[in-house]
Parts: sequence; structure tokens; C-alpha cells
Amino acid sequence: MNIAYQKIQINKKGCACAISLELLGDKWTILVVRDLFRGKTTFTEFAYHTDEGIATNILSNRLKKLLELGIISFRLKSSDKKVKEYYLTEKGIDLYPLIYELQRWSLKNVEFEYSTNTKNWKKLLKYQSQEDIISSYTNNYLNFRKEKFGF
Repeated sequence: MNIAYQKIQINKKGCACAISLELLGDKWTILVVRDLFRGKTTFTEFAYHTDEGIATNILSNRLKKLLELGIISFRLKSSDKKVKEYYLTEKGIDLYPLIYELQRWSLKNVEFEYSTNTKNWKKLLKYQSQEDIISSYTNNYLNFRKEKFGF
């Protein structure tokens, strides 16, 4: 599999924050990336095994967008060539610090009912540094990707 790192080309002048938001700035794009970090790999898992309930047409659009940006890639499942198994590229793995900061900001500034994942993640914040958590999540994903996809 070729997962070489290439920069995204965009023909636009602007603030780096505005460019990032133009590419990634909707809820569903970031949640698909989050779910990949959680080990989901197929359309069915993204569509039907998540608390947020993404519509299938929106999911198709976001997967296509992430593929075009080189943030994710896929392979056909060996046992069923009709099923795509998606994975994060290096560019996608580079997004974990953003997910970390979004979660940390919400915990600090928003009152809401915590999911089980959020409760577990919040416990990590008490005992591990930001660098350790980011390193742990990215390394865990790299290990998962290597076991599942061989690279």
C-alpha cells in the first residue's frame, strides 16, 4: 500500500485556520476520523455503530472527501471484495492532536452528559500528560493499522 505523505494542494490565499476549517470544518468529517481512531473501518460500522447517527448520504460524501484529501485510504476486504476497509494515512493520524484539543476544550467549557468514551478519556487527563495521551492514541492506532492492514 502506498501511503506516502503528500501535502494537500489548494489554490486559495487565506489564513491557515480558515483553510483547515474549509477542508475539515464540519462535524461529520472529524467524527469519521475519530471513529477510525476507535477502530471502525467499514461503511456499516460508521453508519450504524456510532452514537451520533450519520445519514448514509452524508457519510458517503465525507468518506469521498477524506479520500480525495489523502487523509484516509482503503483496501477491499479479503473475505468480501465488495466491502471497503478504510484506514487513516499519516496525514489522518496527524489529526489526533486536533481531536484531543476539541475534546479537552469541551470538557473544560461545556456542560453535557458524558459518553462512556468521554468518561474514560477524562480519567486519562488526570494521570497522563497531553504528550503521553497523544502519543498513546497515535501509537495504538499505528499498531492497530499494522495488525489489521499489514503496514
